[in-house]
Amino acid sequence: MKNLSFLNKVLFFVNNIFALLFLASFALPYIPPRSFPLLSIMSLLVPLLIMVHLVFVLYWILIGLKKQLLLSFLCLAAAVGFSFFPYKFNAKTVVSGNSFSVMNYNVRIFNRYEWIDNEHIPEEISSFIEEQDPDLLSLQEYYPAKGFHVNYPYKYEKLDGNKTVMGLGLFSKYPIVNQGSLDFEHSNNNAIFIDILKNEDTIRIYNIHLESFGIKPDSVDLNLDETRSKRLIYRLKRSFSKQQAQVEKFMMHKEKCGHKVIISGDFNNTAYSWAYHKLKDDLKDTFLTSGKGFGKTYSFNKYPLRIDFILSDKKFKVNQHQNFDIRLSDHEPIMARMSY
Repeated sequence: MKNLSFLNKVLFFVNNIFALLFLASFALPYIPPRSFPLLSIMSLLVPLLIMVHLVFVLYWILIGLKKQLLLSFLCLAAAVGFSFFPYKFNAKTVVSGNSFSVMNYNVRIFNRYEWIDNEHIPEEISSFIEEQDPDLLSLQEYYPAKGFHVNYPYKYEKLDGNKTVMGLGLFSKYPIVNQGSLDFEHSNNNAIFIDILKNEDTIRIYNIHLESFGIKPDSVDLNLDETRSKRLIYRLKRSFSKQQAQVEKFMMHKEKCGHKVIISGDFNNTAYSWAYHKLKDDLKDTFLTSGKGFGKTYSFNKYPLRIDFILSDKKFKVNQHQNFDIRLSDHEPIMARMSY
């Protein structure tokens, strides 16, 4: 430190602060949002913290200070070791004749309010799904839109709302022997399930859509006054608390299930959050097992977020995970292929 310039001393001090913030993020999956609602916001910022440490490592290398780069280097090593690093370098694809596929997609009510300048969104989503031909299809912000047609012999949908009727849909190539809805209280979001019969085995498929923060990228204004700041903080705290209640209700329901389980859905939160940690439980995240890249499913002002997931029972082998970069919704679809 004695030989550092004043600027580098300041930067190294900032480097230490970011290191402490990053280390604190490892506790986030274990802290219920109701205990510290604002702390939960950090779960959305972990990828940004990791990028900051990459920049610090590059900076200390460029100016030839090796000791100083160790701090951020250790943070990056911890990110990789504990699966916190947001980028996966190697995908895995296994060919199996006894496999089946699950697709998850938040279709944003098929562009009903023309956010995208394209009047053929329902037809294009239909064509995309038919081309990929998943065996099981899980949709959020769904309603039976004119122009949306998929060829599945079995389906279960749960719609609600007053002005905008929408909800969740599950479509299956396999017979549905049971179905139901969890009916989250005081929320437009929900979780539904179907039990399907495949090879004389019953599999439970959940479709879950956790509480949204209600903050759209085009409505963000960084010049917030005190009143709007308080409203934003209140909205975030309320959403995190609702997510916790929804996850707790979901887990109670899941614990009573005696079948193999697959969870698909829009969690409206990242893989660094308490909600994800609870939902994942002892399941496999198909992206972590077989995906590649950032796994981005949603962009917030060009900030990539992975908030849509497929979680599979450990008794299944995950053969493949795909992210699709298509602009037919504010979310991007994902699909996983798995086998016994």
